[in-house]
Amino acid sequence: MISYARQNPGDAPEGASPQAEDHIAPAPRVSLQAFCDTVETAAAVQSAGEDRRLGKAHIKIQMGGMAAAIEAYRSAPTPNVIVLETDTRNDILAGLDQLASVCDSGTRVVVIGRVNDVTLYRELVRRGVSDYVIAPVTAIDVVRSICNLFSAPEAKAVGRIVAVVGAKGGVGASTIAHNVAWAIARDLAMDSVVVDLDLAFGTAGLDYNQDPPQGIADAVFSPDRIDTAFIDRLLSKCTDHLSLLAAPATLDRVYDFGAEAFDSIFDTLRTTMPCIVLDIPHQWSGWTKRALVGADDILIVAAPDLANLRNTKNIFDLLKGLRPNDRAPLYCFNQVGVPKRPEINAGEFAKAIESQPIAAIPFDPQMFGSAANNGQMIAEISANHRTTEMFLQIAQRLTGRSETKKPKGSFLSPLIDKLRGK
Repeated sequence: MISYARQNPGDAPEGASPQAEDHIAPAPRVSLQAFCDTVETAAAVQSAGEDRRLGKAHIKIQMGGMAAAIEAYRSAPTPNVIVLETDTRNDILAGLDQLASVCDSGTRVVVIGRVNDVTLYRELVRRGVSDYVIAPVTAIDVVRSICNLFSAPEAKAVGRIVAVVGAKGGVGASTIAHNVAWAIARDLAMDSVVVDLDLAFGTAGLDYNQDPPQGIADAVFSPDRIDTAFIDRLLSKCTDHLSLLAAPATLDRVYDFGAEAFDSIFDTLRTTMPCIVLDIPHQWSGWTKRALVGADDILIVAAPDLANLRNTKNIFDLLKGLRPNDRAPLYCFNQVGVPKRPEINAGEFAKAIESQPIAAIPFDPQMFGSAANNGQMIAEISANHRTTEMFLQIAQRLTGRSETKKPKGSFLSPLIDKLRGK
């Protein structure tokens, strides 16, 4: 018999598929072979293989369906996952019985069929099939099915990665990233970590008034030591719900990395933190591009001028092309209303990008300067400031959470507040 594990016991095949923007955990490094009957399904699998969440999977596609699979594995070992397309009920059940005789133990099978029948679904489950998907399928259907094979229902939810990057240097992307992370942790009560990826000049430690002896550099330069315990030791606690993986902000070494240098760090953080906010420096390299493409949600911070417009559109178009099954990047304006500085109208900016900004943060040098020099967030200086509300709104858009979860006060709170006011 083929030994597979059914992942979603309660799901019937006629259930509606979630939208593409739903959070789907990436698949691990696995081998996958698909045997398709139609060119449409083969094209969907091919497109799925280009999705970021299957970036580590090795995918091979063949035509011929069930018969080709049975013949192929008579003399070859089976991969981690087999995707089979077939037409009729009899072909599915009879073919699976034959496949079981040539299939290695532990291989998982996903069947793509055209028979929408609960009885058939139960028969497939009894034979150990991992998932049954009704044709025609799209790329996101394939991505979701494969990734769900490796996300056990009893396992912890995989953390969401939010990447924040500036369209141009000096637009305040780091400040936005740190304040949004603060709102996610404080107002939405999500355990979060800020990862300062500007190793030479990062400001997260200053902004949160932290000076940890260890941080992101200790992890990226010791890839063989990375596990949850090691990463936990490197984290600096900012609040009950917010931690920091700080940059060394020193120039005693050169920080050149390969494209995959941070992969294991991000994967480890995903297993322990519900939200990971990446503060990505304004530079273009293999690893910064990979971090952006691999994030679940992206925020581009821009000032309303021509260079920012050009760069925002370039980043926007590139990421939309590389992430066809993900929500499009979001962008916001910062430093709006600098005295005597000509600015591009928000409507013209949005027309060029073909998307509206989610916020326009006004230029307020007094407020932001005081916060930076004091190692505080805007919310700590002025909880009712309009910019504080904007950071919360951005946090809600990025995480998909609309409700705030501020701690409840005791019945003595009004009295205490009065005494403090005297």
